[in-house]
Amino acid sequence: MYASNGAVEIAYDDLGGAGGEPLLLVMGLGASRVWWPAGFVSALVAGGFHVVAYDQRDSGESTHFTDAPTVSPLAGLFRRRAVAYTAEDMTDDAIAVMDAVGWDSAHLFGHSLGGLLTQRIALRHPARVRTITVSASMPSDTRGLAQLRYVQLRFVKFAAGLGTEDHVASGVALSRYISSPGYPFDEEHARQAVEREIAVSAGIQDAGAQGRQTGAPWSGGRLREIAAPTLVLHGEQDPVVQASAARTTAAAIPGARLVTFPGVGHDLPAALWPRITEEMKALVNTREWQ
Repeated sequence: MYASNGAVEIAYDDLGGAGGEPLLLVMGLGASRVWWPAGFVSALVAGGFHVVAYDQRDSGESTHFTDAPTVSPLAGLFRRRAVAYTAEDMTDDAIAVMDAVGWDSAHLFGHSLGGLLTQRIALRHPARVRTITVSASMPSDTRGLAQLRYVQLRFVKFAAGLGTEDHVASGVALSRYISSPGYPFDEEHARQAVEREIAVSAGIQDAGAQGRQTGAPWSGGRLREIAAPTLVLHGEQDPVVQASAARTTAAAIPGARLVTFPGVGHDLPAALWPRITEEMKALVNTREWQ
């Protein structure tokens, strides 16, 4: 299904749990909704959530801005002018999906760049956000060169060296690199996700799209202004974003709860799905939603 934000079309799926607590899943840089593990979604539905996932602009089956200038994802972080659109535009895409589904408000779970975006949705659209769960993300307040303190530069070097001839092999290699050293790597899920994604877009290997996403500047509020109950999750062995980013985010948002996981990288290992679901249910129970 599609939601419209002006001329931009945002692809989304209703993944089940109708009648439960509305939960919008926000995926990371360049990645589409196919990357959400089916088992994780099932755990959330069993935990009482009505789950919807969408593709951010410039990913998956949503509108791509292929006529815009091309910059690298790393260079995009330091731009002051938008490459193609703003971070505010990206937050409005999430609201367009909520409108299309018929939700006045929802809980948000964002992973990686999606976690950064959930912070900004809560700031720009506070009346539409019930709670936010920020996973493996940088703090929204950090901009420009200051972002380098949280980015794992070895990952940047690795990603830059990936070949583009065999998209499936490169995608699986990238998935393996960011996986959790303390848990088994689900190569079959990674392979299937890559194959589904490249059927509709270049996905996690589309550096141009990723540069447009990281190059979307934010001029909104500060983390201390977030009123929504907040849960911050991070792997202690994250090879993409340093765990110190999570500590900074949690310290900046009033009342935020920080949970870090030993042996976890930049993914969501199956063994953690029950724990994450329980943490999110506890967050929901911090307020009454009548």
